[in-house]
Amino acid sequence: MSEPHDTAYDYDVIVVGAGGAGLAASVSAAEAGARVLLLEAEDEIGGSTQLSAGLLTASATSVQESLGVDDSPLRMFQHYMDLNGWRVRPGPVRMFCEQSSGTVEWLLGLGVEIPAQVSRSAHEPGLTRAGVEDVWRGHVPKDQGYGLVQVLDRARARLHVDLALGSRVEDLVVRDGAVQGVVLEGEEATAPAVVIASGGLAADPDLVRRFLPDAGTAGEALFVVAAPGARGDHVGLAERHGLALFGQGWGLLLVTAEFQRYHHWQSGFPPASRIHVGPDGRRCMDEDAPYAVSPGILKDHGGWVWSVFDDDARASLPPGYADWDADRVLEEAAKGVVLRADTLEELAALMEVPADHLTASVARFNALFADGTDEDFLRHESLAAKGVDPHLAPIATGPFHAVRMLPAELVCTHTGLEVDARTRVLGTDGRALPGLYAAGEAAGGILGERYVGGGNSVAHALVLGRVAGQEAAARAAALSPRHEEDPV
Repeated sequence: MSEPHDTAYDYDVIVVGAGGAGLAASVSAAEAGARVLLLEAEDEIGGSTQLSAGLLTASATSVQESLGVDDSPLRMFQHYMDLNGWRVRPGPVRMFCEQSSGTVEWLLGLGVEIPAQVSRSAHEPGLTRAGVEDVWRGHVPKDQGYGLVQVLDRARARLHVDLALGSRVEDLVVRDGAVQGVVLEGEEATAPAVVIASGGLAADPDLVRRFLPDAGTAGEALFVVAAPGARGDHVGLAERHGLALFGQGWGLLLVTAEFQRYHHWQSGFPPASRIHVGPDGRRCMDEDAPYAVSPGILKDHGGWVWSVFDDDARASLPPGYADWDADRVLEEAAKGVVLRADTLEELAALMEVPADHLTASVARFNALFADGTDEDFLRHESLAAKGVDPHLAPIATGPFHAVRMLPAELVCTHTGLEVDARTRVLGTDGRALPGLYAAGEAAGGILGERYVGGGNSVAHALVLGRVAGQEAAARAAALSPRHEEDPV
């Protein structure tokens, strides 16, 4: 029979937010023997993780090993830091890379299915190339983000973690220089350890303008795919308690067409035979550049580029999608959002770009992809990684179309409570506030200007959630009278 827990607190650990990070934290804390309360402001669990593909970036996993992929946490760390120009926090990033393998194995043990097979997209279970990677690290689970959430929630229930929905935390309880719990509807719920996993700030327009001004580039075309609970509650906690924030100005904005309003699962995809040109009318990028870097490329061209395609490409769009549909493109052309002209020269005039630049760029594009080798931007490699034949149809059949491509899909934000390598939250003085931990988008220091590999944010949520739960449980155990009476 186990010894009784300390009754000076309502719980050992309180976790704020029941998305992927909060679920991982509550499960790992409960596995360590802690009494855990999981609070969720919304009426259902899952947060942004449930809306995602569930893709996880991780190194040195059994899935990679089964497929002969040689990888290590040190190699992942070097790649991660280099891609972000060493502007993120090395200690927390090293922890993230080192813990990614154990977290994947932990999830597999809980019942998540990631088959040891090659995947060609973020929606096919297995191991995939996801974004800017030196080796394949994209682990795609069966049943996507929803499946991850369901597995974690079953573990939560099995471990008797108390769950309270519709419970938005108003503040922290801080006494004697340490966190002692949270405030809910004016009442205190106490615990010697609190994990903030309340999500990002994408759902609050004012905070987005403040902490991710680049989102303003898209203007009215901006749309948000993060969970509605991502209201930036951690920012208020930081301001009230002198906590440091890290990652201002960073987040994940996907490049989409001006008329797009949904994530690609619903919106569909643009035609493969398309060319992206800058304001000078010249081709300026790999049209399938990973979303980690494509917004930065657009920034070099004034914030957006034109996507040009012909009528055969429009007509070949598969039916049933909300945005990239053949008839929808015509509707947007009638509104003037999509430009449409019988010749490339006439289209160039509508685009206000030099006609000779556009026609030369299209001719060059057609010649390269007839051969299947893009010696200018190496797009044939991006297409091959997706299993697409790089011998693309020419852009040759009028009417021709052009639409602005903008960083308009806001997926997640990276401004979070600054954490150390143990997920402890730091004050503005650089010292950890005892008893406070953070995970997921509410944690800052690891998610940087460049989104490293598909699944960076989901892996970040689950890895930091798992570590934060373990650290919080260890603190609660160390402070309990039972622990103090243990012989040294």
